[in-house]
Amino acid sequence: MKHPTRTLFFALTAIPLSLLLLGGKSDKTQDPKRTVVKRGEYLVRYGGCNDCHTPLKFGPNGPEPDMSRQLSGHPENTKLPPPDLKPGPWFAATAGMTAWTGPWGISYAANLTPDTNTGMGIWTEDMFLKAMRTGKHMGAGREILPPMPWQSLASLNDDDLKAVFAYLKSIPAIKNRVPDPLPPTGKPAFE
Repeated sequence: MKHPTRTLFFALTAIPLSLLLLGGKSDKTQDPKRTVVKRGEYLVRYGGCNDCHTPLKFGPNGPEPDMSRQLSGHPENTKLPPPDLKPGPWFAATAGMTAWTGPWGISYAANLTPDTNTGMGIWTEDMFLKAMRTGKHMGAGREILPPMPWQSLASLNDDDLKAVFAYLKSIPAIKNRVPDPLPPTGKPAFE
């Protein structure tokens, strides 16, 4: 003879337990890499990386980020007039927000896409972490110039910086050779 209480108990516990064991996994258990990339995307958006590293285009309401060139840096074909570098603690940006001039000279927003020849395609995770911790290009090169807030990124923990790097490696590669920075004299330096 069956016990109705036991049958009801098994029915009420077996269904939720089987759903828990067979499906309904969290994002972290389904695909950890996807979770890391999503965290990186969140940090890139929160940090405003597109504000400087994505060129602007004119939209129906005025200038807006050109997401077809997301994080590709200063457009290589955009020629700028020579800056009027007056002494003083100031800086100025181009209308496109991808180039700046100040007492340090001229700096251009880097191509952060995974393009091998013009972006971060050859960068390793270790190089990225070192660059964000030391303020040195590729972790060992020239100084990362203003207005790049590498000091703020340096305060992120390793997991967050790795997530940012994973996201940057996941976006479409865009070929765009950003000009080299120029010192106040206008001659190439920073090598």
